Amino acid sequence: MEVQDTKSTLQVTPRNEEKIKKIWKTAFILLAITIGEFIMAFTMDRGILLYTLFILLTIWKAKYIMMEFMHLGDEAKPLFYSIIVPLIFLVWLVIALVKEGSDIFLMRW
Repeated sequence: MEVQDTKSTLQVTPRNEEKIKKIWKTAFILLAITIGEFIMAFTMDRGILLYTLFILLTIWKAKYIMMEFMHLGDEAKPLFYSIIVPLIFLVWLVIALVKEGSDIFLMRW
């Protein structure tokens, strides 16, 4: 609760239930995704499918956190794209560097 001090009286503003519901909704969505990742980690065989799912779910959680807690969902689309597009290129760069870096072992000396 927020307390406001005025000249004559002390007023207490009520809680904003809408904001509290939104925070709990966000927390439960992130919790559900994390539980899904945890279950997949112990039930699925290791392989490209599991790793791809982990990467996609991690990116999804990062995007959701940016949209909700950094308030980018309410901002203009150019601001959103100025953050997401470099992230996509950064992920592409990491994948390309890992691929190219592993190819050195395939070369003949």
